[in-house]
Amino acid sequence: MESLLHIDLVSFAKTVGIIGIFLVTFAESGLFIGFFLPGDSLLFTAGFLASQGFFSIGLLMPLCFFAAVLGDSVGYSFGRRVGKKMFTKEDSLLFRKNHLHRASEFYERHGGKTIILARFMPIVRTFAPIVAGTAQMRYASFLFYNIIGGLLWAVGLTGLGYFLGSAIPDVDRYLLPIIGAIIFVSITPPALHMWKQRRRKTV
Repeated sequence: MESLLHIDLVSFAKTVGIIGIFLVTFAESGLFIGFFLPGDSLLFTAGFLASQGFFSIGLLMPLCFFAAVLGDSVGYSFGRRVGKKMFTKEDSLLFRKNHLHRASEFYERHGGKTIILARFMPIVRTFAPIVAGTAQMRYASFLFYNIIGGLLWAVGLTGLGYFLGSAIPDVDRYLLPIIGAIIFVSITPPALHMWKQRRRKTV
């Protein structure tokens, strides 16, 4: 677990650099092949590394924000053009139809706010902009929610990592449980949603 959540993420962030973090954030935000990427924990880890002088926080934050907004916009455009065809697409190694349906159900329930809320929900985060485009949501409205969500998620998580890294002495000792908590919090909403759905079906 330590290797997965601590050493690998730190090593990965250092290896790919700020451009690699930009690309991961972009891919997870709007390319359906990016649903398996560790967005939340990687953003936090990048912020932590910035507090240790490895990255420039003044460059990291705007780049991650831009990647998040751009990724969602690409996902929206993709959904607007070919999204409906994806609902008939067969499952493959990089695509699971149930992920798309889960994001669609979430969008139907929360509307435009989904673009903000989904930022903190793995898998739903990747498919939400595609669903919004498929539903022909007005781009002006989508962009409004997209910018707010990008600020809260990309800037918020990198800022949190930077703040804790600067404020807590020897914070690297606690990096593993902090990242574990972030992953747990990210997984909890979709897990609760699935549990409620199953409970309704059995009632």
